[in-house]
Amino acid sequence: MRVLGVIPARYASTRFPGKPLHLIAGRTLIQRVVERCRLASRLAEVIVATDDSRIADAVRPFVRVEMTRGDHPSGTDRIAEVAGRVDCDAVVNIQGDEPLMDPAVIDAVAALLEHSPMSTAATPIRTDAEWSSPNVVKVVCAQNGRALYFSRRTIPYLRDQAELPPAGQRAIFPFRKHLGIYGYRRETLLGLVRHPVSPLEIAERLEQLRALEHGIPIAVATVDHDSIGVDVPEDVARVEAILSARPTPG
Repeated sequence: MRVLGVIPARYASTRFPGKPLHLIAGRTLIQRVVERCRLASRLAEVIVATDDSRIADAVRPFVRVEMTRGDHPSGTDRIAEVAGRVDCDAVVNIQGDEPLMDPAVIDAVAALLEHSPMSTAATPIRTDAEWSSPNVVKVVCAQNGRALYFSRRTIPYLRDQAELPPAGQRAIFPFRKHLGIYGYRRETLLGLVRHPVSPLEIAERLEQLRALEHGIPIAVATVDHDSIGVDVPEDVARVEAILSARPTPG
């Protein structure tokens, strides 16, 4: 199976304009994401998908670039345009703002595509703040590892332990946080973006619910790695501190 790693990148951002080209410890954010992707063993190639010539010019010396239309409503639509014209069996959509992405997570998501049309990853919820925050998406899965539902609400609701504080509830049930990485078989992705926006997707503002509403099973890899992204300029210092604490290779 030829699996591509595709990183959608756009220059415009309300909270952090020009984010992909911002320097993180001496290298651009997008370059650091590319470097992490190339450590994954299951990706045949890494591609940056963008509609901005500034990003394309900056990354072309070290990675393949596919220019896309500028009117895509989401990163999913952007990578679907690439998948529609590039030779592949499947793609993994890696967020362009995660310079600390664990390559093992990419490989886990890619591996699930051998037996599932779509895949993603989740990690245990470790703090009360994550448990209660609507910005942290939760996922519940069936016994076979496929997603039952994603929500910004804390799910499931522990009816008989609802009076317990978050830490007490977390000790009883393994709540899981969804990580924003997706794998798709090519035909699944191309079909998904042809479906209209679904009611649950509109309600929760979660694209993956469109897949569930149209009967597309999503396999979930449970991993230890947590997602640390760069959403606002203040996140840069936090990521640089983590990078500086890592041992130097070699």
